[in-house]
This record gives sequence, structure tokens and C-alpha cells, in this order.
Amino acid sequence: MKVLILGGFLGSGKTSLLMQLARYMTDSSDSDSAYKVVILENEVGKEGIDDKLLRGNGFNVENLFNGCACCTLSGELVAAAAGIAESCHPDWLVIETTGLAYPGLIQDNLAGGIGMYSRICTVTDASRWSRLRIPMHALLEGQAERADIILINKTDLASEDALSQMEAELREMNQDAQIIRTSALDKIDSRIWQKVLGVEE
Repeated sequence: MKVLILGGFLGSGKTSLLMQLARYMTDSSDSDSAYKVVILENEVGKEGIDDKLLRGNGFNVENLFNGCACCTLSGELVAAAAGIAESCHPDWLVIETTGLAYPGLIQDNLAGGIGMYSRICTVTDASRWSRLRIPMHALLEGQAERADIILINKTDLASEDALSQMEAELREMNQDAQIIRTSALDKIDSRIWQKVLGVEE
């Protein structure tokens, strides 16, 4: 089972992108597994909206409620991931984090708890970056600094100058990640999903 942690601030468009990604993962899989993709949602609150949307589109979704998977729910996350690996044997487990989570800490919990390797994809919001980057700098940096790939989403709502400035600031936070522009309103090119999954040819 391969694991992708999908992080990013509240409202950045993670779920919209995830629906496209999960569809790509399912359609491109040539394995015999009954579960191509299992999605683990980390929600804050008692009811999840995103998981209903994902289930309505035919995906297998598990939930963790009332806490953040990088701190208060870390034990539950590790147990859930191990349980999914043992019972479902999916090709991929995608963990969509709450918008306040630090994906690197989740990656550490999975590696330290059960020796599970994971990739991190962080989604950022081009439409609100200039308003968020100073008051939320520590969180945004924490979400970007360990990412393998960073998607600058909602590019249709930002100017070229703003996008270039955002790319430069993200590069200061993470010198190694691939940074790619996206808009969840459009169909994302399969080559981008291959980069997200680390399977580009």
C-alpha cells in the first residue's frame, strides 16, 4: 500500500482536487485489488462534509473526528492506517488532513508508529495567499516545508505577478519540492497527478 498525505490550509481546494486525483488513481490502476483507493478524512467536528461529497462520488472513505491527526489523534491515525492496510489492501491510502494539520508530523507518526512511508502533497490557495501569508505564516510554512510537491491552486483567481511572488515565497519555505500551478475548476493533466504520486515516467 502506498500512502499520500494531502495537506493544506482550510479552503485551499483539497477536496476538489482529491476527487480528480482519486478518479485518476482508480482509472489508471491495473491491479486486481478490490480497493484501488481508500481515503482517510481527518475532520474537526462531529460530521464531515467532505467525506459525504467523496462518498457521493463513489470513493471509500474512513473518518477521524474531533482532533488533528498530527497531535491528539496520532494514535488513532496510525491504528486506522494499519487497519486499512491489513483489511482492505488498497493500492493507495490518501490521508486528507484537516486544514490546521502539519503533514510532516503525520508523516513522522506513520513512519515511527508502523514503519509506513508516505509522500506529502500540500495544496496552497493563490486567491488568499497575500492575506494569509503573514498572519498564518508559521502554519503555512509548516504545511509546505516537508512537502514533496506543492500545488498552487485557484490560479484562475490570481494575477501572474501574484503567482510568481507566491512561488518565490514557497521556494523559500521548501527548496526541494516541485511547485505546480493548478485550478480545480479545470481537468488536471494526468502528468501532474503522476508527479503528485511520484510515478512520473
